[in-house]
Amino acid sequence: MTSKFQIATRTEAGVVVVVPEGDLDAMTSSRFSAVLDSVFASAEPMRGVVVDMSGVGFCDSRCIGALVASYRQARDLGVGLIIAAPQRTVHRLFTIAGIDQVMTVEDDLQRAVKLVREQ
Repeated sequence: MTSKFQIATRTEAGVVVVVPEGDLDAMTSSRFSAVLDSVFASAEPMRGVVVDMSGVGFCDSRCIGALVASYRQARDLGVGLIIAAPQRTVHRLFTIAGIDQVMTVEDDLQRAVKLVREQ
């Protein structure tokens, strides 16, 4: 199965918003991880990172691994990381995997950006 996968980043008032679109699986998770790594390796100052998951219809264990690794990077840098607007099936996976017990999962993107900015 081939799915189109795209990923973009933008900055909103010091918060980097990472926007993946498509399935996050064995074929795409390494690209997702690389983009997240580059965000944290950037010399640009930031308040934190929001990962807008609204365009992700499927997420496997590699996606979860990338998010957990990014959460650790954010913590080590002293900035926040929030997952925003996951679709129902992805949100359910995060709940089953316990991701929502480790990091913040916010249903609303703008609220997530505001929360990261306030941390």
